[in-house]
Amino acid sequence: MDLTTLPVIAPLLHGGAELVAATAAALSPVVGGLAAAIAVVLLTLAVRALLVPLAVLQVRAERDRRRLAPMVAELRQRYGRDAERLQRAVQELYTDEKVSPLAGCLPLLAQAPVLSLVYTLFTHASIGGTTNALLRATLAGVPLGHSLVVTLTSPLWMHAWVVVLLLVVLAIVVELARRANAHWNPAAAPDPAVPGAAVTAAIGRFAPFVTVVFAAIAPLAAALYVVTSAAWTLGERAVLRRVLR
Repeated sequence: MDLTTLPVIAPLLHGGAELVAATAAALSPVVGGLAAAIAVVLLTLAVRALLVPLAVLQVRAERDRRRLAPMVAELRQRYGRDAERLQRAVQELYTDEKVSPLAGCLPLLAQAPVLSLVYTLFTHASIGGTTNALLRATLAGVPLGHSLVVTLTSPLWMHAWVVVLLLVVLAIVVELARRANAHWNPAAAPDPAVPGAAVTAAIGRFAPFVTVVFAAIAPLAAALYVVTSAAWTLGERAVLRRVLR
């Protein structure tokens, strides 16, 4: 089943496509062939700006978890062998401190449908049976509907540098975000006595870079969206973490 034909989703996607087309048309006399790509970036920034209140809730939840972390660690030492008692003690702690264990998850879940909808706009060749004209536009000679893989295996392979450059930028942003997260939410060193702890830590170290892989196999429009969204998140968290200490 084509999700873009669903009664609720189709009008939203058509509206988004029309907005991007109108923005590109308005920018075209000024920036020429960059108009469609810039329109993608601007739409992404507009959506992320609308979601700032949810990001504030996430950072507040992160701050509360960091504040309670020493107390939770103390409870783990005290009741480590009694899982039921530990769970009850942690729940009592969160209740006494007026903090919800789900405070960080709910804003993330609320953002997911919106961001998924925007991602769909940048990946589907047709929306509700209508051709997605955005993916026919180009950036530095590469159609916005082409992924890195498609570009490298086509006559346009010489223009693949633009996609590679985007992926390099994304990898840098992902690494900076990973380091920032590790600074604000330091994880305990893996316990050698726990089987698989080192492997789990290594997976956690490289898991964020899966985003780069997805961007490489997604259309260029979607890669632009992912890079812009990741850069916005990096800057947004840097500001909010200092403001909401």
